[in-house]
Amino acid sequence: MPLDQLDRPLRNLRVSVTDRCNLRCSYCMPEQDYVWLPREDILHFEEIEQLVDLFLDLGVDKVRLTGGEPLLRRNLPDLVSRLARRARLTDLALTTNGVLLAQQAALLHDAGLHRITVSLDTLQPDRFRQLARYDELPRVLEGIASAAPFFPGLKIDTVVIRGVNDDELVAMLEFGRHWEAEVRFIEYMDVGGATHWSMDRVLPAAEMLATIERHFGPITAIDEHSSAPASRYRLSNGVIFGIISSTTQPFCRTCDRSRLTADGMWYLCLYANEGLDLRQALRGGASIEEIRILLQSRWEARNDRGAERRLESGHRTSLIPLDTLRRDPHLEMHTRGG
Repeated sequence: MPLDQLDRPLRNLRVSVTDRCNLRCSYCMPEQDYVWLPREDILHFEEIEQLVDLFLDLGVDKVRLTGGEPLLRRNLPDLVSRLARRARLTDLALTTNGVLLAQQAALLHDAGLHRITVSLDTLQPDRFRQLARYDELPRVLEGIASAAPFFPGLKIDTVVIRGVNDDELVAMLEFGRHWEAEVRFIEYMDVGGATHWSMDRVLPAAEMLATIERHFGPITAIDEHSSAPASRYRLSNGVIFGIISSTTQPFCRTCDRSRLTADGMWYLCLYANEGLDLRQALRGGASIEEIRILLQSRWEARNDRGAERRLESGHRTSLIPLDTLRRDPHLEMHTRGG
């Protein structure tokens, strides 16, 4: 298994299967217009399988399917079924906004998907419309209700924005408890196309914990040795939740994640401005061994600490100017996956 310059292994691959999305969440896609990847550039399922096999050869054992919204990709359960056959893949997960989940939950389970995470930032219909610009909360809730029986331990990811939804921490935990789902609160991050991001809109993990403790009483930190992004906690009623504090308490030095876009660009850090074009290598006739050597050498040269460097930089504004985003859609979060 290759190690990078900070001795981090290559273990965790996030595969975006589409850059399209059926919501327009304000922290991810705040602008009115976007440049989409050419459809002819999108990787075929066979190409995704080839690349996943190469990553498995190098030590990856966890794959998460993302987007955009991955359930927009036609015949996604077929890709899940193909990947699930690989014994070396110990964790095959999917992140979705839940809008199309009710129709596909059973199909994904039967195809062999291990875990699902649903992104849900509010339980209030009016607020959902404001955040996502679509009136889809009922379908998201239906999706969670449909998926929960098939996927015990379902996770719910909530991006917390000060002054927007920071008054729903308790409500989200109660909602998660109802479905036996683990809620993970995420600090608002200055990544990709978050053009409206500012530090004063970030609710730090410490404030989240204080709010939760005022309502539920003492909180116990769960001591775990893991590269997972969330710090996990237990309430006195047994409920477990997580906080991903990438903005104020980065975990770069244990990060084993990399990201493959729907058109085959490989990024070694969520904050990276440049990636490696694996589609060009595949379609240009490079041998499997040549691509494997390319992957290994690129990982071994990796020294990315994007979130830490942003924190160290002092004064922070949104990461990438709007005109730059319009020239290169790969810089958008909905293109490279979260």
